[in-house]
Amino acid sequence: MGITTKTLAKLAGFGPASIRRVHGVDFSGALDSGKRTWIATAEVRKGALEIKNCFPARDLADSGRSPELCLDALCRFIEKETAAVFGIDFPFGLPRQILGNRSWPSFVRSFSRRYQNPEAFRRACLDAGQGRELRRATDWESQSPFSPYNIRMYRQTYYGIARILAPLVRRRSACILPMQDAIPRKPWVLEVCPATVLKLHGLYNMSYKKKTREDYRARERILRRFEKLGITYADAEKLRSIILANSGGDALDSVIAAFGTFQALQKQVLYASEGYIYA
Repeated sequence: MGITTKTLAKLAGFGPASIRRVHGVDFSGALDSGKRTWIATAEVRKGALEIKNCFPARDLADSGRSPELCLDALCRFIEKETAAVFGIDFPFGLPRQILGNRSWPSFVRSFSRRYQNPEAFRRACLDAGQGRELRRATDWESQSPFSPYNIRMYRQTYYGIARILAPLVRRRSACILPMQDAIPRKPWVLEVCPATVLKLHGLYNMSYKKKTREDYRARERILRRFEKLGITYADAEKLRSIILANSGGDALDSVIAAFGTFQALQKQVLYASEGYIYA
């Protein structure tokens, strides 16, 4: 029997003292997504989030740089982590005006049949929105930067739903929150947005995704702030070096995603059709 999102806070293992593993995933739908998708793995210990590892998705078993290899490997990784919570950075749904009366599970299962590729997906959404980039209720409330089918986001949305959520839903191998019940002994997957987490902590308007010395210092400043908020490391010297050296900011974003997931363990929300950004 499942556990509804209204009772998540009462679920043993779903809260600040959880022994569940936490994975933050900075997701990419780029042609080299194996390089650009980063995963921060962590455990909750004594009220803090201890980062155990941080690595690109191409390092997963049987993975690679391409979306085909990388995203299949990420999906398998999620399925194996039956005592973990995953916070992943892509939209889990579309605005109600585009969804229509379809249920969220039906929308996800039929997604690849309805939209043959990312470009067809974006065109269809723009047509349905009469040329406008509509947003979900959660996008407005969390102040996320883009519509799910914005030019900077649509590939991320497309591959996230088609290659991650759809297989997990079809195989019933994970619980996608808050649209599905949280079932023990299955991985839980929820949507996070590092930009939203940064906004919550007054760190959003900073350039940190370039190779300049100023951007490196910005990554240092952001990381120090989250360390004060409750991030620790299994090996601080090694992991801080990996996170800060990644000039694209993907490694840091995966850590921010993990922290957002850590915070979300206390939330009780129900946006069970469009999706919900946890932060």
